Amino acid sequence: MWAMRVAHLADLHIGFRQYVRTAPGGMNQREVDVSRAVARAIDAVIAARPDVVVVAGDVFHQVRPSNPAIVFAVQQFLKLRTAFGPDVPIVVVAGNHDQPRATESGCILRVLKVLGITVVDAGPERHDFPHLGLSVLAVPDQLGAPLPLLAPNADATHNLLVIHGEVPGLLPPERAEGERTVRQVPVEELERGRWDYVALGHWHVHRQVAPRAWYAGAIEYTSNNTWLEIAEERKARLPGKGFVLHDLATGAHEFVHVASERRLLDLEPVEAAGLAAAEVDERLAERVAAVKGGIDDAIVRLRVLDIPRVVARDLDQKRLQQWKRLALHMQVDTRRPELVSARSASGAAGARPSLQDMVREKLATRLLPGGVDRERFLARGLDYLKSLDGAEPEPTDLLAPLGPEAS
Repeated sequence: MWAMRVAHLADLHIGFRQYVRTAPGGMNQREVDVSRAVARAIDAVIAARPDVVVVAGDVFHQVRPSNPAIVFAVQQFLKLRTAFGPDVPIVVVAGNHDQPRATESGCILRVLKVLGITVVDAGPERHDFPHLGLSVLAVPDQLGAPLPLLAPNADATHNLLVIHGEVPGLLPPERAEGERTVRQVPVEELERGRWDYVALGHWHVHRQVAPRAWYAGAIEYTSNNTWLEIAEERKARLPGKGFVLHDLATGAHEFVHVASERRLLDLEPVEAAGLAAAEVDERLAERVAAVKGGIDDAIVRLRVLDIPRVVARDLDQKRLQQWKRLALHMQVDTRRPELVSARSASGAAGARPSLQDMVREKLATRLLPGGVDRERFLARGLDYLKSLDGAEPEPTDLLAPLGPEAS
């Protein structure tokens, strides 16, 4: 039995654009995908009939979103406000994608205030809703600002903290880099206050970081590291993206899945070590053929591991282009073999391998045309290296044919 439910959304990223495909009407297809997912999430929140709605930052993907993105956001929040009336608080905090670097520019989220939405962007604010016995401390992202004192209201029946930031040490170290710096929120600060619930925004995968403290996750795949998110979701046995329903009185917690508009397919990698280009092509075709329903209009990643550059250049480019035309986006990720480490090189343990050692290892593993004698090929390569150092190689070795098919 629900008693005091909060609907916790975060990281809508309205206006997000990716890839070059456009939808009918000319808009970027991924922007359309994200808008449809957000609309489904808003409809699901309305159907759930919570007592309070909070959005923990990054409503928009850009500080200066396009006009269509602004219009769409206003339409969705107006739908939410109209469905619930004035008795259901709707609190929105600004995330790092919402906040302009210059404070005098003003935050675009303020446009939502005319709808009766509580928008917090300039600094921490506490909002009390006596008819619910509820106190909300809303903390937006602020570049360079210190973390405020996170203390609940002792006079309120229920205390809710809404904050956009990163909990250091709890998120994957390989997550996407290059984004604007976001506020750091030590987990100790979240644990110190006796909050009924902490609604976090910034990390795009639903995750608990402390007792009664959760990231809702994003509504769609809008980060620079989609495949890391998918791996995290699989590990946590999550169905994908969505939002949270949490009961402030009982602690009951539910993740509400919002179906993605598009299939994202991370295909089984191809191990290409020792294979010729034709053999790699065959394995790539097997991976694509195994996809139920095909790759049409999907976002696809297919990794090819340990493939030398010379082999990658000889892959069937025409077929790769055909696949890329079928998919919304297809990333064929070719990864060359790693350089031999010092531990595996000859010489003392921990010593840096010599140039001769590195060339010997490279030539010893390089794919060769049929009929080429590897030992003679290796000897000739080392002789060429010696000639660069000023040593005179044996002329007969340099000019001797390597095999019946060598030119």
